[in-house]
Parts: sequence; C-alpha cells; structure tokens
Amino acid sequence: MAGPDRKKLLGQILKEMRLVHEGQIQEALGLQKAEGGQIGGILVDLGYIQRGDLMAALATQLGIARVDLVGIEVPEELVRRMDAATVNIFHVVPFAQQGNLVKVAVADPTNLTCLDDVRFMLGADLEAYYADPDQIDALIKKHFQEREETMDSLLDELEDEVERARNIDDQESLAKSTPVVKLLNYVLFMAIRDKASDIHLEPFDDEFKIRYRIDGVLFELRSPPAHLATALISRVKVMANLDIAETRIPQDGRIDLMVGGRKVDVRVSTLPTMYGESCVMRVLDKTVVNLDLERLGLREDEVRKIRGFIDLPHGIILVTGPTGAGKTTTLYAALNAADSETQKIITTEDPVEYELPDIVQVQVNEDIGVTYAACLRSILRQDPDKILVGEIRDRETAQIAVEASLTGHVVFSTLHTNDASSAITRLVDIGVEPFLIAATLEAVVAQRLVRTICPGCKASYEPPTDVLDELRLTRAEVGQARFFSGKGCPECYGTGYRGRMALFEILTVTDRVKEAIIEGASANALSDIARGEGMRSLRDSGLLAVFEGRTTPEEVIRETVQHG
Repeated sequence: MAGPDRKKLLGQILKEMRLVHEGQIQEALGLQKAEGGQIGGILVDLGYIQRGDLMAALATQLGIARVDLVGIEVPEELVRRMDAATVNIFHVVPFAQQGNLVKVAVADPTNLTCLDDVRFMLGADLEAYYADPDQIDALIKKHFQEREETMDSLLDELEDEVERARNIDDQESLAKSTPVVKLLNYVLFMAIRDKASDIHLEPFDDEFKIRYRIDGVLFELRSPPAHLATALISRVKVMANLDIAETRIPQDGRIDLMVGGRKVDVRVSTLPTMYGESCVMRVLDKTVVNLDLERLGLREDEVRKIRGFIDLPHGIILVTGPTGAGKTTTLYAALNAADSETQKIITTEDPVEYELPDIVQVQVNEDIGVTYAACLRSILRQDPDKILVGEIRDRETAQIAVEASLTGHVVFSTLHTNDASSAITRLVDIGVEPFLIAATLEAVVAQRLVRTICPGCKASYEPPTDVLDELRLTRAEVGQARFFSGKGCPECYGTGYRGRMALFEILTVTDRVKEAIIEGASANALSDIARGEGMRSLRDSGLLAVFEGRTTPEEVIRETVQHG
C-alpha cells in the first residue's frame, strides 16, 4: 500500500482527477468558512462531485490503493470465515489471500476502525484497498448472500461459546469476540433491511429481549442467553464510541453505517436499569423516509394548502401530534419543497435527524447552553427567510418565534398536542398573548400515523356492527362500501399491515378563527369553527382512508376516534 500524501489537499486531488475546477473549490471554501463542515461534503451537496468521487479522492489522500473487483472470485475459505450481515454492515469484502495476509476492499476509506473486527474474525493481517461501492455490493451478492445467517444459527454458535464467554472478565474483549460481533451485525442488518425505526436491547431479571419497532409496533426476536446482555450492549457502546466502563449513567452516541451502498445513521441511547443497561438504537435511513409532500399521504387539496403556507412571506406554521407521529418528516418535506436556492433556510433541531441539501442545520446542545431559544436568537442574526425550530417547549422560545414572524420570517415548529385546535390553547398556556397568536399563527397541522394494509394479502370484508359503532357510522352511511384488511402473509410477517401513512387535520387561521382566539375560545370551540369553515378532522381523514381501502377501521379507531 502506498504511503499517504499528507501534503496534498483534498481540493488539489479532486482537481488532478479533473472532477472540479478552482472556482468550485473557492465557492466550497467560502461556504465552509461561513457555515462550517467538510469541503468534500460541501462539494457533494453543491452537486459538483458524487459521493463515490469523494471516497476515491479521500483514498488517494490517505494513501489507500484502488482495486478493480470486476471478475474477481473470492476464495471459498474467506467466504466461510465471514458472514453476510458483517460484510453488509461494514461494507467491507475480503477478496484475496496471500499466506496470513488478507486483502480487503472498503467502500469508505475514512472508516477503517471496523477492520479491527474483520482482522479478529479472519485471524489474519489485513491490507485495505478502496473499491467502487457498486463493485463491493456485487461481490457481496455473488458470494455471501446465500450464506445469510439466521438468528437461530447465530444463537446456536453463541451457545457453543457460552462457557468461554462466561470466563472472559474483560468486557471490551468479550464485546469484540466473533460470535458477539456477528450477532449484533445480524441484528443491525435485519433491522435496516426490514425498515425498523428502532432496535431495543432490554435486560430483565432472567431474560434478555431484542425487539424491533416496525411501522410503530414492537416485534420480539428470539432472545439470546440473558448473561450475554452485557456483552452485546458493550459491543454497541464500542461501535458508538461510548465509555464501556461507565454503566451508572445514561449515555448517547451514534454509529455511521454504509449498508447496500447507502448511508445509515444509528442513534444510540443507553439507560441504567435494575438488571443492567437498556439500549435503544434509532435507525435513521434516509432512503426509507420520503421527503416528497405528495407522498406523505396528503390529499391534493391538503398539498395545495401546505404549499401555500410554505410560500407565505411571514407567519408561524405548527405541526402537532404525539411522539412518533411523523411531525419532523412533514416539516422536512415542507422545507424540501421550499426554494432553498433563492432563500436562506436555517433549522435548529434536537437532534438533527437528516441532512437536507442547501439548508443550514444547527444542533441543539442544552448541556452547554445551546438551547432552542439561544439558537433562535442567533439564527435571526443570520438573515434567514425561513426558520425551523424543532419544538416550542417554553415561553421564551415561543416569544422569539412570534418576534421572528412579526419581523418578516416564516417559522415552522412542532408542539405536542392531541389536535390542531389544542395547539392554540397550548400556546396561551405557555404564556403567549392571544392577540400575538392571532397576529402571527397562520396554520396548525395535526397528524397521526396509521398502518396501511399489506397489498400481498389484502381482502375485503363486511364490517361488524361494533366496529361501525366505534367509528360512529350507521349501516346506511356505509351503504355498499366494502372495508378491507390484511389476512397476514410472509411479506408482512403475518400482521396484515405493511408500511404507514399519515392522516392530517389542517386548521387554517382565518379571520373568524383569529377573532375566536382573541376572545379566548376553548379548543373545542375553535375546532367547531374550523370544521364549519371546511377543516377535515383526523377522524374524517381516517374514514376516507378506510373507504379507500388503504387502512383498517381498527387503525383509525386506535388513532383518531377521540378526535372526531
């Protein structure tokens, strides 16, 4: 492997590769000086280079040779010693062996820490090469896909090493042992493949549970032996660069993965419990989240309304609903639809969940005083047109949002309330004067997520009377309409559901609503006025989805009946 050429700057290497010219480099340097970030990432965001170009240039800068994997056959011995989940999670593939030296191809030359685990698993010295990610994926599919492990086979392998594992006192060594590494890689890989939003590792008195949250519902996997809880959670902490020795206080970290050629961000949170540390990993896979307004579940009239709110010259637009209702996704989609080339858009979030092109995103850090209110005050000095505040939690943040709106800015934010009208009374409770709410608030969007019926096992049925009663429908209102549900099939793991859609309630703050706010009307009164002016309630949106055969009455009952 060639030695790294530390003297060459990344921009110089990219120019030598004839991927950029000096003007583009200077533009990126100007943005870096103004907004921070790494120059390679800025050039990708500007559209001047592709991510693969950046990785190739970084490999050159680090002195990592490039290899062409076309036509290469992986030796069977190397295939036997690696598992499919590990090569997918690390995006690393061994492709040749010379004595005790194994050559491996990596897709990200800046993330070589995983090679320690690969070295341990193969029991050999490694030599890293950079390869095109598509070539790595092709080699993985060709040689490793058929060898995909199962949870049962991995746990059987762990059982064979139970006694040896019990005798390892060094948690870091145990966390790096091959069976533990393979099992956690499998858990991560399957969660990403099945589009899980969260992975729960939960130790109890006499068992250790692993659960995935898919479409908002938790599913339990086969449990590993309880005494391996510490090893698996230690392994997560190693990958997230957390302190393995510290088990008495909560810790937060992140794991960056490249799976199937796409970047996946895993947020890690540990929490001390009676029986050891509980760990939750939130999987942020940008390819799973669709930031297109038309694909959120919004109807045509709702899309028109929200596009109208985005184009306003000033005002506050709130999105409300419980945790996990998709509020952030809706706000991201709204910002994504805004014209970020001609307008300055800044967000302040806790945490920044997805990177948005051409939008300045700021991470809240309350431990050092970087609160929503403090960020918002600074953002107003950055000449923004549109601002996203992750959440309005207190009177100070609400007041600054009002000031921002009054001085010609559009402010997007979220609140935790049950429906649209409750958001208005919540602002009053926080301490915002009703006349200021009436002057600045333009709209409130309430939303819920419901599971959609699996297309693979969808079937019609006649709804029973008790279901109609809960939906507050009569047989006459239903008429000849048929309801649908999923019978359960392998595609949906027997649940009858696959994927989710959002239901919306959009309250536009009209002159009549403004008058009611100033008069101190209750949430119910505000809701009645808005519905009288054409607002579709959450329950109404749910019923439309049921009649269209997109979801089931049970899902609508679970999420919306009390809001009709």
